[in-house]
Amino acid sequence: MSAQRMTRINEEIKKELAQLVSYEIKDPRVSDAIVSIVAVETTNDLKTSKVYISVLQGNKKEDVINGLNAAHGFLRKEVARRINLRNTPEFIFKLDESIEYGMHMSKMIQDVMKASDKA
Repeated sequence: MSAQRMTRINEEIKKELAQLVSYEIKDPRVSDAIVSIVAVETTNDLKTSKVYISVLQGNKKEDVINGLNAAHGFLRKEVARRINLRNTPEFIFKLDESIEYGMHMSKMIQDVMKASDKA
């Protein structure tokens, strides 16, 4: 399968999952947190997709992963309905800490800048 087609499939899955996670999932473990889909990597045979998520509420990360895993069947069925693919992949949810890390680094830089202004 061409790289361009895989990129398109990944983006389409990402868009649909983002919409489903934001508006359709009723599980409080997921709906009470700020969850964003960062990236999707699907294998060439369309059997599995690694879905990288970011959670912007510190202590709820494992709860969100558990909630998404519990809603896996619903998410897969809805993605299959919305995207016309021969095979709808299984989703493997993984935590992506890059956004949180970037926010932390930005805060550290601001703190250093404030300290240097006072000196």
